[in-house]
Amino acid sequence: MTDRSRAEEFHEPKAITIHDVARKAGVSIATVSRVLNGVSTVDPALAERVHAAAIHLKYQPSRAARILAGRSSVLVGLLVTDMQNPFFLDLIRGVEEVLQQQGYLLIVCNTLEDAHKEAQYLEVLAAEPVAGVIIVPTQGRIAVLGDLKDRNIPVVAVDRQFDDRSTDCVLIDNAAAAREAVAHLIANGYRRIGMIGGPKSVTNANERVLGYRQALQEAGIPREAVLEQRGSMIAPDAGIHLTNKLLDLDPPVDAIFTANNRLTMGALRAIHARQKHIPADIGLVGFDELYWSVPELVSITTVIQSAYDIGSTAASRLLQRLQKPDAPRQEIILQHQLVVRDSSRPRVHTSDRSSQSPTRQARVSRKKDARGEQLQKASSEC
Repeated sequence: MTDRSRAEEFHEPKAITIHDVARKAGVSIATVSRVLNGVSTVDPALAERVHAAAIHLKYQPSRAARILAGRSSVLVGLLVTDMQNPFFLDLIRGVEEVLQQQGYLLIVCNTLEDAHKEAQYLEVLAAEPVAGVIIVPTQGRIAVLGDLKDRNIPVVAVDRQFDDRSTDCVLIDNAAAAREAVAHLIANGYRRIGMIGGPKSVTNANERVLGYRQALQEAGIPREAVLEQRGSMIAPDAGIHLTNKLLDLDPPVDAIFTANNRLTMGALRAIHARQKHIPADIGLVGFDELYWSVPELVSITTVIQSAYDIGSTAASRLLQRLQKPDAPRQEIILQHQLVVRDSSRPRVHTSDRSSQSPTRQARVSRKKDARGEQLQKASSEC
């Protein structure tokens, strides 16, 4: 008898899990968990199917599940949308440090801005069950949120919030931050200001568009829909595409507000590819630090928010909610800061630029090629 056949002979049958019961009953994992834990809001027909599937499969809850049924979980779920973005790594660190001090363990899920993946993660977390969930929502409405509420699992939204404002949330005033950024460009002489932003399903992307519009309105600058370019994803490639659309306009934009650091990176690549200089040819203000260091590139004026503080504040709020489940909902607004750098210097008119000496123009041209190589290298890192 071979080693393989001997191993197969003594191999124990695979343990039946809650996933198997859900598959057999044709329902979600969260529904199985709610039925087996006696949640009364489940449709009786569904409950009967779940019980029948569990009996048929001879399902036995694990020892860990039986222990958790008798006490609160020490697990907390955290859903972020892009773990390639250092902003969210700082947010995770803020959440984890606060929770660890109170004996909680963190489960981090990366949704990649995918609503389906987000729903799957939430179903698993609801079935676990976890003590609570902190989430950067992919969109304003999430159906699975009801499963968490049925299980009395508190939820805190961070960076973005739900349309119905039904949960605690921690974020900055995104509209005010965007308004301040665009008003700064206007104060420095820019008038035809384009904007690139994230999907319409993302609440903070919508808030930043609102702030952009408010700044134009307050300055008496008519809004042009063509100057608002929004993508279906938040990534450097999207930033390139959206920026190129703005640069193709006639008359051209004289400044761009980028509503996310990943979009900013794409905007920089697109502007360089057009052989334009910042801010001599076009002004630029971003949102969140680039994190990716690019020596000798023009420094970017940007809105700064502390991801670590957002995370730590959200974790503290979740702990408070666990202590007082019926406390009123809180929307915690943290401070932001507009850090002014070279990319938004006061606009220099064409006549002023043409008066530069040939030596100065040649020096700028030599720097351009070196900057392009550094920018391409930095972009590949994100």
